[in-house]
Amino acid sequence: MSDQLSHLNAKGEAHMVDVGGKAVTQRSATAETFVTMAAETLKLIQEGGHKKGDVFAVARIAGIQAAKKCSDLIPLCHPLMLSKINVELQAQPEFSQVRIQATCGLSGQTGVEMEALTAVSVAALTLYDMCKAVDKTMTIGPTKLLTKSGGRSGDWQATQESPV
Repeated sequence: MSDQLSHLNAKGEAHMVDVGGKAVTQRSATAETFVTMAAETLKLIQEGGHKKGDVFAVARIAGIQAAKKCSDLIPLCHPLMLSKINVELQAQPEFSQVRIQATCGLSGQTGVEMEALTAVSVAALTLYDMCKAVDKTMTIGPTKLLTKSGGRSGDWQATQESPV
């Protein structure tokens, strides 16, 4: 692990990293998060009985939009031409939760970890927003990067599965 923060210059000031000299490589990142809720809330979502409509469809679209807007939301992130954004929501009734996973990809000079993390975070917030009227006990997390590939640092994979 690098002991230097790349977004700080020699004076300790925040700046956007210059990626102009980096090689263009195929890059990908996958992140996940969980939304835990009352069993009745999850059942309502799964059966399509929510009065606001298809919760998973809306959360998926929100996650895709969030990945595309990542550089508008997080200072110092580069605007990227993503070639892939995949957001999946999976009900896990045995844990009374929804697992949200997003994979982002591109051919470029910087990674897409922040885009994948932003996608799962906003998808989770959207799910929460749509269901908060029926369940104020929902929790979000843990949120983490699962894998990244490409670039100078190469491939990386999380060593432990998220606790459920």
